[in-house]
Amino acid sequence: MRRGKLRIYLGSAPGVGKTYAMLSEAHRRIERGTDCVVGFLEHHNRPRTEVMLHGLEMTPRREIAYRDSTFTEMDVDALLARRPAVALVDELAHTNVPGSRNAKRWQDVEELLQAGIDVVTTVNIQHLESLGDVVESITGVRQRETVPDEVVRRADQIELVDMSPQALRRRMAHGNIYKPDRVDAALSNYFRPGNLTALRELALLWVADRVDEYLQEYRGEHNIRSTWQARERIVVGLTGGPEGRTLIRRAARLAEKGAGGEVLAVYIAASDGLSSASPKELAAQRTLVEDLGGTFHHVIGDDVPHALLEFARGVNATQIVLGVSRRRPWQYVFGPGVSATVAVESGPDLDVHMVTHDAAARGRSLPVARGARLGRSRLIWGWLTGVVGPALLTLLLHEVVPELGLANDMLLFLTFTVAAALLGGLLPALASAAFGSLLLNYFFTPPLYQLTISDPRNIVAISIFVGVAVSVASVVDLAARRTHQAARLRAESEILSFLAGSILRGEDSLDALLERLRETFAMRSVALLERADELAPWTTAATIGTDPVSRPEDADVDMPIGENMALALSGRVLPAEDRRVLGAFAAQAAVVLDRQRLVDEAGRARELAEGNRIRTALLAAVSHDLRTPLAGIKASVTSLRSDDVEWSEEDRAELLGGIEEGADRLAALIGNLLDMSRLNTGSVVPLIRETDLDEVVPMALGGVPDDSVELDIPETLPMVAVDRGLLERVVANVVENAVKYSPHGRPVHVAASSLLDRVELRVVDRGPGVPDEAKDRIFEPFQRHGDAPRGAGVGLGLAVARGFTEAIGGTLTAEDTPGGGLTMVLTLPTAGDTPPAAPELPASVVT
Repeated sequence: MRRGKLRIYLGSAPGVGKTYAMLSEAHRRIERGTDCVVGFLEHHNRPRTEVMLHGLEMTPRREIAYRDSTFTEMDVDALLARRPAVALVDELAHTNVPGSRNAKRWQDVEELLQAGIDVVTTVNIQHLESLGDVVESITGVRQRETVPDEVVRRADQIELVDMSPQALRRRMAHGNIYKPDRVDAALSNYFRPGNLTALRELALLWVADRVDEYLQEYRGEHNIRSTWQARERIVVGLTGGPEGRTLIRRAARLAEKGAGGEVLAVYIAASDGLSSASPKELAAQRTLVEDLGGTFHHVIGDDVPHALLEFARGVNATQIVLGVSRRRPWQYVFGPGVSATVAVESGPDLDVHMVTHDAAARGRSLPVARGARLGRSRLIWGWLTGVVGPALLTLLLHEVVPELGLANDMLLFLTFTVAAALLGGLLPALASAAFGSLLLNYFFTPPLYQLTISDPRNIVAISIFVGVAVSVASVVDLAARRTHQAARLRAESEILSFLAGSILRGEDSLDALLERLRETFAMRSVALLERADELAPWTTAATIGTDPVSRPEDADVDMPIGENMALALSGRVLPAEDRRVLGAFAAQAAVVLDRQRLVDEAGRARELAEGNRIRTALLAAVSHDLRTPLAGIKASVTSLRSDDVEWSEEDRAELLGGIEEGADRLAALIGNLLDMSRLNTGSVVPLIRETDLDEVVPMALGGVPDDSVELDIPETLPMVAVDRGLLERVVANVVENAVKYSPHGRPVHVAASSLLDRVELRVVDRGPGVPDEAKDRIFEPFQRHGDAPRGAGVGLGLAVARGFTEAIGGTLTAEDTPGGGLTMVLTLPTAGDTPPAAPELPASVVT
């Protein structure tokens, strides 16, 4: 059975006309005799959409009961049984009601397609899964209903339904999208002109990328190698030389001449990592091309012209911009050069622009010798083995074993050739083969001591020796180089794996990363430098090692990280092949530095937010909770001073009692405020001493009624190591809070017990209790749980209590009381055999 075809009407926002366009398509197909059925459609009471439903067959919906309500969804079974040629299914990203056949509507559509039914559907750009974060950043609304991008990309046809933001807002204002009572809110929020413009651009770009995919697929299926000039794509070939910026600017001017022009800068690097390009210059050129709206690409290829042309044809480029060769005239003996080769092989579909520049014909560096990677000592030993070895062997064979035979002599000379290849590479091996053949001819081939050969068989033997020696030397050198490359790649992969793992683990130690970098490359020092702009001086962000440099120019190796950051390494000069790993370290160092700064800024922001919250709460406390007792005191004093009223002794006593009560409340509030301030500034230094709990707790109950607390403090409890004054304040605050919320006639129970090296004091009340999610929040400053009246305090008692508890080395937590209520658990350390020494006190201390 053939798979059905999927057609999607893609819109940039609700109301652009997707559903209307889908229904119009259905009417056109019905006029052509196609069997079309509406599987599911929501017209949202839009009159024009309702009119378009006339004359279309609609499949009855399936009713689903969920949470005491009934919902309707598309009946997939009914559609499969009906088997129309085309099914219209609105809102592809819709989430079905639990209990439906599938969780998402696009899964319903997939079943219809598998059954051979063509489907026409609709979806908005904001519902694509990959664009969720982008849409949220634009509109501030997170889309809960999404559809995987791959589902939309697999569609046989995608048609963009577009409308300008102004036209869409007019349609909204006329009531053609939402009801009149929702229009004003929609226009001022989601349907703002900026939001609609950004969503429109997002939809256009997404569809343009899909068009490019279709074009590439078609050209690949039909094996079309020529370029189709649908729009100007200009490839700039970079070498890392100084002419790169000129080429990029020239390509940008060419792109501006045609609408929709695109610039792609490409640097072709050799697969062995050897390059004479300047990493700093390449970084600057990358920044330049990105600033001009282009893209930078790094491609690996040993055949530069072929790789450049393959890249250009792969991106469907129309033009290639290259610089005139920097070679001097005599250097053309090595070949025609990249520019000339690309111009010859580009064909008629690619225009090649040769741009002159200041560095033209001024020379360029020769390729780096492969042997340079082996090191000086190995090269010396290779040449000694290849030249001195055959000479010593000749002396040995001529004086000691002269009758060994020509064949055996050749094998011995071949041994030195192979050894020279292993040690010094190809050139010492070739020299060994040539020198050995001369020695064999002169000393061991008749006529002796002449560079002539009389026997033709010896000529063949010598020729075979030379050929075998050269072949073996080439193979051995190639194997050695491949082994060297494999070892380097393994080391690089381990280092890159370490960097990737550190990223995934969220490690943010810049010093550790720089130390790893210094150890990896055996450097003396590593410095991460940065500057505000190109004219500002360099500053040091982080350093590791001895004698770090303060400028990239003073370093043995510098790796730029963008325009205003660089890694500077001192100790030795690194080969070009090490710069790939160094670049990875540099990028990771920049990420770690940014992460550290973001964490620091977030911490400072939290501190500022907390300080601002405390200041705000403090102002609220001062404005209400402190003024209330002041107002009572003021009223009582004014009444007592009044000469118009004769107060009885009872009235005077009551007024004086009110003054005393207000003063006590003020003293308690101010005390808590001062204590909270000292906790925040870290000026609380406890005086730890051995203390009996049964001596402290009764003294802390002076602020509560006598019959409101039941005490159970055994005399056998071990002594605790605490600050007596701070502990008294903790117990007082906790007990007063418990009494405040305990019902009348239900006293608060205070009991203590010992457990190993700790003593627990439990304050149990039978009040309303606290939910689990609020048990930690009640210890925050200026927090009052539930419907506590404003006069009950500013919400600092428990915050101060926990702060003092932690200062003396204890813990204060909240638990549920069995049967209802709240239990405060104060855990304190017991005293050891030796009392702790008294700390040195600052000028101001709370005890």
